[in-house]
Amino acid sequence: MKRETDNYTFLTHAPVHKVIFTMAVPTIVSMLSTSMYNLADTYFVSSINTQSVAAVGISFCMMAVIQAVGFFFGHGSGNYISRRLGAKDTDSARKMAATGVVLSFISGLCITILGLSFLTPLSLLLGSTPTILPYTERYLGIILLGAPIMTMSLTLNNQMRFQGNTMYAMKGILSGVLLNLVLAPTLILYFCLGITGAAIATLISQCFGCLILLLMTTKGQNIRIEPRLFTPSKAFLKEIIAGGTPSLSRQGLGSISTLMLNVAAGSYGDAAIAGMSIVTRIAFFTYAIVIGLGQGFQPLCGFCYGARLYSRVKEAFTFCIKCGTIFLTVCAVAGFVSAESIITLFRDENEVVSVGTAALRWQVLSFPLVAFIVLTNMLTQTIRKPIRANLVAAARSGLFFIPLIIILPHCFGLLGVEMCQACADICSFALAAPIAWSAFRDMKKEQAEKQKTPQTFGK
Repeated sequence: MKRETDNYTFLTHAPVHKVIFTMAVPTIVSMLSTSMYNLADTYFVSSINTQSVAAVGISFCMMAVIQAVGFFFGHGSGNYISRRLGAKDTDSARKMAATGVVLSFISGLCITILGLSFLTPLSLLLGSTPTILPYTERYLGIILLGAPIMTMSLTLNNQMRFQGNTMYAMKGILSGVLLNLVLAPTLILYFCLGITGAAIATLISQCFGCLILLLMTTKGQNIRIEPRLFTPSKAFLKEIIAGGTPSLSRQGLGSISTLMLNVAAGSYGDAAIAGMSIVTRIAFFTYAIVIGLGQGFQPLCGFCYGARLYSRVKEAFTFCIKCGTIFLTVCAVAGFVSAESIITLFRDENEVVSVGTAALRWQVLSFPLVAFIVLTNMLTQTIRKPIRANLVAAARSGLFFIPLIIILPHCFGLLGVEMCQACADICSFALAAPIAWSAFRDMKKEQAEKQKTPQTFGK
């Protein structure tokens, strides 16, 4: 019984800044570690040719789909687990943990079977040109083998995080990344396996990281994954859908937007695809820190919302936005000034650098707005406001980005492709602001009703 009592006391009573940083730092490391898989592959593959860089970028669309499924089950089950632990209902939390992990693995297996069965049409759909297609098939075919492992790893990672056990989650993810950083250059450069080596390194690293995460569930205050507790009930499935759909929307639409970005950039050649792919990876790496900060906020939010400590939820929300906005503003200035040098690190080719530099400068203009968008999405998702959470989740990569990636290139050519995400971010911020306000308005009403209840009984 010590486990949930310790976490409950810390998350609901310790100083907000202390809780946020304690939860966020390991989560930020985990998020950076995940993005390092992509940056490492891009960096080492860049030594091969432009087509290989583009193929990794194109495959990122499918990896985003796999990640979307993992986050769907991880956030869906994790949000429920944190609220149940906040309400001190451990039995329901244990059943949900097993259910989320098993369903995640089954879903990943379905992705593997379907993806490998339709590998060539899938590669073309994701934006491969005839010159890029052989590289995409080689890389993606191996990555798809690890889909069940990747989805399960992400589910386990998020469940631990929502329990407040972020250090264990970090160890699992970080172990796989460190292995990848060793294997990728060894297989790509030393054994001359090229893009195939990059894919094999990622696959092996994902499997290793998943094993470590499973081991971590048996340690400390983590809920152990017990398959016998698998409970695919209607009530549990409803909770997973309500809590996980915003993540599925965010990640899934991110995949679609990347696909459309590749297609739009493809009209201007392989170098344009490569340049935009590099910028996408750099932006994702930067956002990883803010997303990690937000994910450090979610356990506190879930526990405190379950315990009806609404003022504490608002205090933590405001604190995270301040920290995230300051960080992204500094990154925006640095990115704008050093854009050309940053792109050159990944591919020193004039056309790629030209496209990437312009795109990165446009991208960083909207950086200061992203923290508010991300935190609003995580707030509404954790307190189970699925409609509002889905709207915010869909905004950056779907609701605004998809129409803009169709309209802007038609009006401005390649410049329209480069400026698209910044425009989508501005629109998303305008949507997120009233949604965040409405969420806290609802909490205020609930708090007022709670305070009136004893008075009614007294009369």
